[in-house]
Amino acid sequence: MEQTSRTARHRTREEITEEILRAARKRLTEAGPGELSLRAVARDVGMVSSAVYRYFPSRDDLLTSLLILAYDEIGAAVEDADHAVSDRADLLARWTAACHAIRDWAVTHPGDYALTYGSPVAGYIAPRDTVGPATRGTVVLVTIVTDAYRDGRRARPAPPGARAGLEKTLGDAMRFVQARDLPHPPPEVVARTIMAWTSIFGTVSFELFGHLEGSVSDKADWFDEVVLRLAVDLGLT
Repeated sequence: MEQTSRTARHRTREEITEEILRAARKRLTEAGPGELSLRAVARDVGMVSSAVYRYFPSRDDLLTSLLILAYDEIGAAVEDADHAVSDRADLLARWTAACHAIRDWAVTHPGDYALTYGSPVAGYIAPRDTVGPATRGTVVLVTIVTDAYRDGRRARPAPPGARAGLEKTLGDAMRFVQARDLPHPPPEVVARTIMAWTSIFGTVSFELFGHLEGSVSDKADWFDEVVLRLAVDLGLT
């Protein structure tokens, strides 16, 4: 009986936690990450703020849970999109599917995207707990590029006049690749990958935050063009 009671309490706590997170995500979309507060979320779920503090001791704890949830969702979407391509040698199809998963998730969850890839929330510093979830989608993109390198496909070479010493500049990125069971491409490939990664998220951010207005009439078509040209730069075609 006591075990049943503990299980019921645990289930009830999970349900209330999920309700709070749903309300917080809705508020992210309606008001933006900077306006998120436990008091406001408590009103949305019909609880007193002191009760919400039993589930999330501070606003930062709530932000961290929201970040991890969002990063895991977008990471899972990218992983699923890549795995859905049955021909693993079709790197362009895998790249395109993964990139589209990023945009599709972002367009569907603009508030969550603003929290994860928008302006930092004043006074909040994301803890190490968020790093693993945050890199899930990135690992997929890096894996596709390193698969291309392993298959003998090559990214475009550095242009004339490119600076030397990229390996030192890209030390953290090189270590990121080397820490995984992946081929170790030269610095130029890593540099091209970072350029592509930031271009993908930059294009999505420009779309969601309204910076493409007056420049691009069809956001989806423009994204397709960016994805394809980046794939060519990376030697995926």
